[in-house]
Amino acid sequence: MNTALWIIAGVMTAVYLGGGAALVLLTKQKYRSLSPTWQYADDFGSGHLKAIGTIKMVGAVGLIIPPAVGVATVLTPLAASGLTLIMAGAVTTRFRRNEWTYLVGDVLFLALLAFLAWGRFSLEPF
Repeated sequence: MNTALWIIAGVMTAVYLGGGAALVLLTKQKYRSLSPTWQYADDFGSGHLKAIGTIKMVGAVGLIIPPAVGVATVLTPLAASGLTLIMAGAVTTRFRRNEWTYLVGDVLFLALLAFLAWGRFSLEPF
């Protein structure tokens, strides 16, 4: 189980660091032009997108660093829970925009993050 949680954490870290960096570093127009899945950016202001990107990057770091160094490991399930809430917002946005194909991927990410949060909470020795 621990191996599966590490694999999920590694993949999610890569995805959310990359996605968060793209949101922070690119302009809104450049970001939405890179992929058809990112048209949701039209629903948000530039500042809002930068905030979402920053939250994604901080959450991604929280998935890996605490258990890797063995300090404040309770932050890992909290980071996974926070990213699960971000994905709940993404699912809501996709639902509102009738983007059913993209909704499936967001639900998958939400489920993986929820599993990671549950797994790390259950393995965490308090």
